Amino acid sequence: MANISRWDPFRIEPFDDAIDNLFRGFMVRPFSLDVERQAPQIKVDVKEDDKAYTVHADIPGVKKEDIHVTIDGRLVSLSAETRKEKEEKKGETVLRSERYYGKISRAFSLDQEIDEANAHAKYADGVLELTLPKKGTVEAKRVTIE
Repeated sequence: MANISRWDPFRIEPFDDAIDNLFRGFMVRPFSLDVERQAPQIKVDVKEDDKAYTVHADIPGVKKEDIHVTIDGRLVSLSAETRKEKEEKKGETVLRSERYYGKISRAFSLDQEIDEANAHAKYADGVLELTLPKKGTVEAKRVTIE
């Protein structure tokens, strides 16, 4: 005997299966925008003038001893060790404890090389300010043939 199946003239098999697979499990896991649970990130603003780059990096809640800046030519690397502890107690029972220990980092490349000897860093109110002077550009020298 042959199996009887219902035919749908508007169903395109490969396309409809792909759509079904796309939304499978979509509502199974709860979606959360809880920012406190996410690992912190370093957000930077970079400004440039004729002589130097100025970088402002948001690194809140970190001691300045735990921040490391490395300059290698045009590459600037920022890293910090973060600790975040939050504990809610009621009497003797701990109801909720959230801790985050880790290392965050950010690296980016600039257009010109940096003069590492004259670079300056200042950290206040959770914002790291870097002043990165540009190295003098060496102009191409034309050699005359004798």
